[in-house]
Amino acid sequence: MVTQPQPRYSVQWFEQIGQISQQAWDDLAVPLKTPFLEWHWLNNLETSGSAIARTGWLPQHLTVWQDQTLVAAAPLYVKGHSYGEFVFDHQWADVAYRMGIEYYPKLLGMTPFTPAEGYRFLIAPDEDEDMLTGLMVQVIDGFCAQNNLSGCHFLFVDPDWQPVIERNGFKAWLHHSYIWQNENFSTFDDYLGAFNANQRRNIKRERKSVAKAGLELRTYQGEEIPDFLYGRMHHYYQDTCDKFMWGSKYLTRRFFLDLQSTYADRVIFVAAYPEGDIQQPVGMSFCLTKGEQLYGRYWGSDREFDCLHFEACYYSPIEWAVAQGIQRFDPGAGGRHKKRRGFRATPNYSLHRFYEPRLQQIFHHYIDEINEDEQREIDYINQELPFKQKTGS
Repeated sequence: MVTQPQPRYSVQWFEQIGQISQQAWDDLAVPLKTPFLEWHWLNNLETSGSAIARTGWLPQHLTVWQDQTLVAAAPLYVKGHSYGEFVFDHQWADVAYRMGIEYYPKLLGMTPFTPAEGYRFLIAPDEDEDMLTGLMVQVIDGFCAQNNLSGCHFLFVDPDWQPVIERNGFKAWLHHSYIWQNENFSTFDDYLGAFNANQRRNIKRERKSVAKAGLELRTYQGEEIPDFLYGRMHHYYQDTCDKFMWGSKYLTRRFFLDLQSTYADRVIFVAAYPEGDIQQPVGMSFCLTKGEQLYGRYWGSDREFDCLHFEACYYSPIEWAVAQGIQRFDPGAGGRHKKRRGFRATPNYSLHRFYEPRLQQIFHHYIDEINEDEQREIDYINQELPFKQKTGS
């Protein structure tokens, strides 16, 4: 009987993704649905000065190697605060404070500043995912113990990966995003046809108000994008953060400019111009696309135009998505405006492990009840969506 030798793995931590081969990383990341785990996106966040220790995002990327071949990786960050995460764990931090437990620093797995489903460990398709995930969790546990980190948290996880990480002792916390699904629409009018009569009129009125303001909307992708729009988008990003999202202005001008040379094939810009003048937009939105997915990221405008936000962030992207065969559009954080435009409340999960026994016990004791309340909220929201009533057969 011949005994087959077992593969030998080694693990290594990196403080910069630029220290890891782009080709090796993307061999694992590019096949995934999400664009936010690809090397260029993550590297731009670091080299632009956006996701670095000074901003509270210390990269600590875990890799697993078989000889010289990268077979698994996890983009991870040591955090000294909870800003830029969009999973609001301040209640757990408050509980820890009241119990005299240091909540920060903690270890976080997500793409910085990106509340979009899809985070997971990157594992080569011919490898044993359960085995390597278990190995990586063991390494993470040791890292957290050595560095006195209170817990490890994976946010906006890939639903296909969620059962794997739960089998390794992580507990799920339910949240929701607002997601548009393409229900076999061939035209924008098909999308309108899903609404009740009142909301169809509202959407048509909102689109007309943008036209009455003398604005022309243009959608650009990849090489079609005029060079100057990258810098212009940073201007709008800064302005919107200053107005509405104090404390969340992380992305630098260099991040936006570097997208042109490293990630343009994923970028979608919707630009609003005064009629007859396409030299300088008065408002813009920024999306990313990959496969059948579209993701809304940021927007801004020079001044208030009635309903321009709805047009640039929802209607024009949906019109483009229908024409391109996009099946799913995640417009980004928030929901007050989205549910009226047909974005359903859709479950997403974060996965958590606390290393302080008392905090872990409290989390496990209450999380099922919290998740039940969240599910009721999701059901309530979706019952109130302004769609046509479906008649029985």
